[in-house]
Amino acid sequence: MALFRTVSWHEPPMLVEGETVLLRLPQMADFAAWSALREQSRDFLTPWEPTWPAYDLTRGSFRRRMRRYARDVREDAAYPFLVIRRADRVLLGGVSLSNIRRGVTQTASLGYWMGAPYAGKGYMGAAVRTLLPFAHGTLGLRRIEAACLPDNVPSMRLLEGSGFRREGYGRQYLCINGAWQDHVLYARLASDPIARWEGFETASLVPFKSADEMSGNV
Repeated sequence: MALFRTVSWHEPPMLVEGETVLLRLPQMADFAAWSALREQSRDFLTPWEPTWPAYDLTRGSFRRRMRRYARDVREDAAYPFLVIRRADRVLLGGVSLSNIRRGVTQTASLGYWMGAPYAGKGYMGAAVRTLLPFAHGTLGLRRIEAACLPDNVPSMRLLEGSGFRREGYGRQYLCINGAWQDHVLYARLASDPIARWEGFETASLVPFKSADEMSGNV
């Protein structure tokens, strides 16, 4: 992996740069925009996510989240990113690699969420395809797994368009919106092709000086 394992959040974080979106590690300076977008999108996100704690959108909760994220990155356990529109540095949502398993597995789980105002506009597909070179290349992960609810057709289309293959069906796989729910299981290997079309995202890793510089004070 080399690159991210040597980067501490006491240093300027790295940016995963796509053609239309930027992915970067969150910081405390992102709290206002993050909490506002999550609150604005609450009704939209609730059916697809675990139940939010009552304190989830408080500054204290976000600070604890940042500490957990920093520990996860330091320990190579997870890599959480904000998804930012490249054109105007607007916060769109989030995408993450979590539950990273090394050794003979070299596998991680993909997760993502999109703010309600930006859903259905191709941004999350762009974010996932921007993340893949980092996941398979920089992190050296051989396999990326994902799961979605059986009625989440847009998510299935997103995954399949990003080279994920349907591998199975998990009964009561995750507790979503307060209930254990079945999920369709997907995965892609580093050797799997990604569907390509006009406007296909490419990605690169670049440094930046500060969160404010790259996020427009997001």
